[in-house]
Amino acid sequence: MAYAYRMTYTVRYSTHAIQRMVLRGISRTEVEEAIRAGAKSRQGERVVASYRYFEVVYVVEGPSIWVITVKPRW
Repeated sequence: MAYAYRMTYTVRYSTHAIQRMVLRGISRTEVEEAIRAGAKSRQGERVVASYRYFEVVYVVEGPSIWVITVKPRW
């Protein structure tokens, strides 16, 4: 039987990710919603969360999620 648990993460953003978010008009709230509810796939150690019209690429390091970039979904 699988048990669900909720872990609290601190979301941190690279300078590159913040620049891309500003360029594309995507808020931190939308990025965090994508991490929480988006469809996930893996690229090595990276996780790609697909959500609405964009994707969030991030890595999980201990209690932190490091957002690497935010890009349009094609």
